[in-house]
Amino acid sequence: MYTLPKIERFNQDVLSKYHIYNSVFITLPFDSIDNTGVLLPLFTETCETGFKKQETPKEIFDFFSNKFLNNASETEKVDLMFRFIQYIERQIVLFDAIEDAAFPEVNNMEGRGSLRDIKEKSDAKEKDDELVEFLENFNVRTVLTAHPTQFYPGPVLGIINDLTEAIRQNDLLQIKQLLAQLGKTPFIQHEKPNPYDEAVSLIWYLENVFYATAGEIVHYLQKNIKEGTPIENQLIKLGFWPGGDRDGNPFVTTEITLKVADRLRTSILKCYYVEMRNLKRKLTFSGVDNLVADLEHKLYRSVFYSKGDIFITLEELLTQLNTIRAIIIEKHQSLYLDELEALLVKINLFGFHFATLDIRQNSKIHNKVFKDVVDYYLNSGSTIFPTNYYELTEDQKIDVLSKVKGDLNPADFEDEITRSTLESVQAIKTIQKNNGEEGANRYIISNNESALNVMETFAMIRLNNWENPSVDVIPLFESVDDLQNAHSIMEQLYTNLEYAKHLKSRGNEQTIMLGFSDGTKDGGYLMANWSIYQAKISLTEISRKYGIKAIFFDGRGGPPARGGGKTHKFYASLGPKIENKEIQITVQGQTISSNFGTLDSCRYNIENLLTAGVTNQVFGKEKNELTADETQILTDLANLGYEKYLSFKNHPKFIPYLEKMSTLKYYSKTNIGSRPSKRSKSESLDFADLRAIPFVGSWSQLKQNVPGFFGVGSALKHFEESGQWDKVSDLYHNSLFFKTLLENSMMSLAKSFLPLTAYMSKDPEFGEFWNIIHTEFLETKRLLLKIAGHKTLMENYPDGIASIQIRERIVLPLLTIQQYALLRINELNKAETPNEDLIKVYEKIVTRSLFGNTNASRNSA
Repeated sequence: MYTLPKIERFNQDVLSKYHIYNSVFITLPFDSIDNTGVLLPLFTETCETGFKKQETPKEIFDFFSNKFLNNASETEKVDLMFRFIQYIERQIVLFDAIEDAAFPEVNNMEGRGSLRDIKEKSDAKEKDDELVEFLENFNVRTVLTAHPTQFYPGPVLGIINDLTEAIRQNDLLQIKQLLAQLGKTPFIQHEKPNPYDEAVSLIWYLENVFYATAGEIVHYLQKNIKEGTPIENQLIKLGFWPGGDRDGNPFVTTEITLKVADRLRTSILKCYYVEMRNLKRKLTFSGVDNLVADLEHKLYRSVFYSKGDIFITLEELLTQLNTIRAIIIEKHQSLYLDELEALLVKINLFGFHFATLDIRQNSKIHNKVFKDVVDYYLNSGSTIFPTNYYELTEDQKIDVLSKVKGDLNPADFEDEITRSTLESVQAIKTIQKNNGEEGANRYIISNNESALNVMETFAMIRLNNWENPSVDVIPLFESVDDLQNAHSIMEQLYTNLEYAKHLKSRGNEQTIMLGFSDGTKDGGYLMANWSIYQAKISLTEISRKYGIKAIFFDGRGGPPARGGGKTHKFYASLGPKIENKEIQITVQGQTISSNFGTLDSCRYNIENLLTAGVTNQVFGKEKNELTADETQILTDLANLGYEKYLSFKNHPKFIPYLEKMSTLKYYSKTNIGSRPSKRSKSESLDFADLRAIPFVGSWSQLKQNVPGFFGVGSALKHFEESGQWDKVSDLYHNSLFFKTLLENSMMSLAKSFLPLTAYMSKDPEFGEFWNIIHTEFLETKRLLLKIAGHKTLMENYPDGIASIQIRERIVLPLLTIQQYALLRINELNKAETPNEDLIKVYEKIVTRSLFGNTNASRNSA
C-alpha cells in the first residue's frame, strides 16, 4: 500500500483532527465559553490583519474591542483577555495530545534512525561484529533535570496522557469528557513546588515511559543482534537532577536529597513488583511457582510495607530469577522465557537505583565552603593544612589538596551552606548503601574555572572520611574562556598523582560536562557551539595522551540556543578526533514531555541517539572529520559571530531592554519550579547572575529568539562580501555538523515573529536597539535561505514547519495580549498617580500568558 508523504500524514492525522476536536470546545457546557469560542477566531484574524498593516498590539486590541465588544469597560476587556488565555491554554493541550497520538503515524518508527534500520545496514555492509562490539561498549544517558520549563501541573499532564489515548482510539465521548475536565482543571499553581514535588513529577516519566521503552529497546537488540545472548553493558542509563542539583537552589536540602533517592528506589521496585505479579499468572508450573511467589512477596513488602526497609537484595533478586530461567529452559520448553528475560534486561539497566541522582554545586559556593573548612582546621590547631595555605600558589594548593584526609562533621559548622554542602557528600554514601553505587556517584561542579575547583571538591569528599571515594568528580565548563582552557585544566589533573590514582580506580574514565546554555549567553550561538566542538577535540586529545577515556556530558536545553534542536544529528556528525563512546545529555521541562513524554516519542528519540552513535562509530568514522581548511572557516565564522554578539551584548540598552521590554522579571512569579530565576539576591540585574532559562525564554516570549541566530547573518555576510561564499556553501553541503548548526538556527528564525514588537522601532529609548535585532534577523534569514537553496525556512522539514506554524497561530492572540498588557503597564507607570491595582492585574496577564506561549513552543526555554 502506498505510504503518504510525511506532510500529508501530518495534515491527515494532526491538522484535520485538531480542527474537528477544537470545535468540540464550543459545545461544552461552560459559562461564557461559547462567547469566548466565537470571539477568539475573530480576534486571531484581527491580529493577523493588524500585524500585516504594521499596527501595534494596543491598536489591534483596541480595534477589536471597538468592533466586537460594544463599548466594553476596561474590566470587561480584562475579563475577556483572561478567558482568551484560558481557552488558548486548552487549545495547546489539545494540539499536544493530537500530535502525541499521531506520532507513530507521522514519523516512520522503522525508518532511518531506527533499530531496524541499523540492523539492516549492518547486515548489508557486513558490519555485524562491529555492531555487537559497539553495543557492548556504548551508552546513552538521558539526564532529567530540575530546570523549570514545564508549565503544566501534574493533573494537566495526566489529562494530556488520557486525552492522547482517547484520540488514538477516536473515542469521541471520552474526548468530550476529558476536554470538559480540562476546562475545569486549573493550569496554575498557587505555590512554588519544592524540589521533592519536582522529583515526583519527573519520576512519573521514569515509571510510565522510560522503564518500558529502555527495556524494550535493549531486549530487541539482545534478541535480534546478539541472538539471545544477554547484553552485559548498561546500554541505556538514566540520570536525575531534582533533589540533587543545589546550584542556585537553596531549597535542595540533605533531607530532600535522601527522600528523592528513596522515592527512586521505591519506584523501580514497584515497577519490578508489577511485572513480577504479571509473571506469576504465567509461571504457574512446578518448581517455578514457589520461587516466583517468594519474589513477588518480598518485592511487595519492600514497596508497600516498609519504612525504607528492603526485604530483598539486588543480588538475591537476580540469582533467583536466573534460577527460574534455568528451570524454564531445562524443564518447561522455555515457556514464557521471553517475558522473564525482558524483566532481567530491565533489572540490569535500572538496578535498585532507577536513575543516578547527580549532586551539583557551583564552584563559587565551593570556594566559600572550602575557606570555612580550611579555617576550621587552622583554628583547631590541625596540621592538615599549612598555616600559610592562603598565600600558596595554585599549584602548591593543589599539591596540598591531593594529600589531605580527614573526618569532618558537618554539625561543627555554623554556616548553613557549608553544613549542607558537606552533608551532600554524606548523602552520597547513604544513597550508595541503600540504592547501590549507581544511586549517586557523580558530583558536578558548575562554573568550573580551574583545576583548583576540581581538587577542592575532590579534597572535600575525601575529608568526609572517604579516602577512596566511589564518586566521579565532573567539571562543567560553560563560558567561552573556560571551554578554551578546559584541556589545560584537565592536563593539570591528569598529571596529579593522587587524582590519577583516583581515575584509575574509576576505570580511567573522566566525565566532562560542557554547557551550551551559558556558553550561548556568554558568546553567542556560533561561538558557543564551535567552542564546545573544539573543546571536545582538545579534551579528547589530552585525555588519550594520558590513557584516559573522556566522556562528554552535554548540558543541552530545549531550544537550539541552548544546545537543543535536532541533537542526534550533532552526535552522528562527530569525527574520530572526538571521543564518542557515550552520549550524555540533559533533558528538561517541556522537552521531556515533547521528546520523551509517550512510549512512541521516547522510543523514537532514544533510538535516534543510539543510531547516531552507530553512524559515527560503525558506519562513518572518517566521513565526518573536518579538514584544516574547514576548521579555519568555522573558526573565522565563530569569531565573526562572536564580535557581532559581543558588541550587541555590550550595548548600553541590552540589560534595560530585557528589564523593561521583555517578560524577564515575570519568570520569578510563575510558580513552576523551586529554583530562583537568578543566582544572586540583589535587586539589580547582573548579567552574570542571570539564569539561561529566563534569558532565552524572555527572547522567545518576544518572538525574537536572539540567542539562536544573532551573529550568524553577520558572519555569513562577511564571506559573501569578501567573495568567499563558495567556501561556506561547500562547508554546509559537506559537513553534517555545520549543516545541523545552521538548520537549528533556521528553527529559531521560524519560531520568531518580529511584527509583534515592530512598534518598538519607534520607541525613543529602544528604537535603535530593536532595529539592530531586526537587521540581523533579516540578514540571517536571507543568508540561511541562500546557503540551503530554500525559498522558505525549514522547507526540508515540511511537517516540522507545519507544526510550528499551527502552534504559532494558536498563540498569536496570546502574544498580542501579553504585549498589550506590557504596554498598558508602561502607560500606567508613567501616570502621575499610577493605578497599582490595575498594574497588578496586567502583570498577572503577562505572567499567565507565559505559560501558553512556552508550552506551545515545546522547546523555547
